[in-house]
Amino acid sequence: QVQLVEFGGGLVQAGGSLRLSCAASGRFFSNYAMAWFRQAPGKEREFVGAISWSGGSTDYADSVKGRFTISRDNAKNMVYLQMNSLKPEDTAVYYCAVGGRIGVPRRMVDAYDYWGQGTQVTVSS
Repeated sequence: QVQLVEFGGGLVQAGGSLRLSCAASGRFFSNYAMAWFRQAPGKEREFVGAISWSGGSTDYADSVKGRFTISRDNAKNMVYLQMNSLKPEDTAVYYCAVGGRIGVPRRMVDAYDYWGQGTQVTVSS
């Protein structure tokens, strides 16, 4: 069983930056793919970005491509989401996820077995 703890969310002005972090513990293996999703009120959970077990492959939603960067540090069991040029439409609860069965980036929610509690990101205009 894997436990995930997220932190780094908050309130930021449009155009600003935030870095989200997620720490994994428990039965965690560095060969799992890791990802970030987000969910705004009344909307479905939305793929943001994912990274392979090695960090060598990444995938991003078109809405964040060029602005967000996902990275990982396997020695620390951490995954990060650097968010730049934030827009009000980025406002959501952001979740990190770990695949218990996959090592490559995937966009579907059901590809991931473990989830963090979520951290709120609010971008003001």
